[in-house]
Amino acid sequence: MSTDDRVTVTTGIARLHAAPGLAGPGRFGLVTNHTGVLPGLRPAAPALLAAGAPLVALFGPEHGLHGTGQAGESEPARTDPDTGLPVHDTYRRDGERLDKLLIDSGVDALVHDLQDIGARCYTYVWTMFDLMVSAARTGIRFVVADRPNPLGGLVSEGPPLEPAWASFVGRAAIPLRHGLTCGELARWLNASAVPLAAGRAADLTVIEALGWRRAMDTAATGLPWIAPSPNIPTPTTAAVYPGTCLFEGTNLSEGRGTTQPFEIVGAPYLDARFAPALAELALPGVHFRDLRFVPAFHKHAGRQLRGVQLHITDRAVFAPVRTAVAMLATLRRLYPDDFAWHTTDGGAEGTGHRHFVDLLWGSDRLRRTVDAGDDPLPLCGPPSPPCRWAGDDALLYP
Repeated sequence: MSTDDRVTVTTGIARLHAAPGLAGPGRFGLVTNHTGVLPGLRPAAPALLAAGAPLVALFGPEHGLHGTGQAGESEPARTDPDTGLPVHDTYRRDGERLDKLLIDSGVDALVHDLQDIGARCYTYVWTMFDLMVSAARTGIRFVVADRPNPLGGLVSEGPPLEPAWASFVGRAAIPLRHGLTCGELARWLNASAVPLAAGRAADLTVIEALGWRRAMDTAATGLPWIAPSPNIPTPTTAAVYPGTCLFEGTNLSEGRGTTQPFEIVGAPYLDARFAPALAELALPGVHFRDLRFVPAFHKHAGRQLRGVQLHITDRAVFAPVRTAVAMLATLRRLYPDDFAWHTTDGGAEGTGHRHFVDLLWGSDRLRRTVDAGDDPLPLCGPPSPPCRWAGDDALLYP
């Protein structure tokens, strides 16, 4: 497809820049980071100020306003040097602390503009949710400047989270690959989970992205790809992440500390059996390449590991959640004495803390099924349309 043939998608923030009144009356704060850009890659915050928008504060998520923080980190800046606006760090804040932050900021509304990647365990949607809950409690309006889901919007995959396993990698009962945009998620959450947490729904507006259709992935939108966080560098990383994020809950490296995080996994104990065993599964849309790598940081830093790289051959049929679950079952079968789950404190299993994979999966069923040697693929269910779980009322795009 040539550039001229691409459909042009107008993001919600580009529409707001052209018409600042779309945010409604009063002063607003912008929930954003380095992905918040306009066409031509112009940062949205200074552009909104130049357009006369009543923008008075910035709110940053995990990884910080400029995206420099690693996983589990934010940034210390209190003032944005490019706009002179105060920067409020929302990471690891909820409840009364977040309510106070919003009240003290003096905003009448929050505008959310963060690029999600379509996976429940990616924290930007839960930053949005926590802020929606606080906005509902404090009477502040909430506006979502919508962006496309980079995985497209035709498919959801994996089971919904069970309430007992709620955390910041999953607050509400959505599938692991949810298939919605942030605006659609906000509509669904506002009709379900927000009233339960806040006692009322938020005053919500969604500025839709014009021109996006559910069948469009990132390449089809014509929009530039900006790595939304340090370990999601490419669209391919985003495509595998809804499945290989589960390896964060194991003693394998998920490729952090390399140039291909989440596309490669490995461990010191893997050998020549792993890649052929995965190839025998004939999983749709993916090939596995045997490789060796040395992470510069994170798990097994500085050690040579053996593992596999996932090569997507057909995105239309590739099912990241089912693929990763099949990989985990293969690891338990081939390496029963070496493969282990990590707990929420980063230690080996059996230390008395919850297993992190349970929080990522949304229950302990995957871990228990894999450990029992049973087939875990039925837990995934078949890939299905997002409307099966969200309902037609949540959807904004054909």
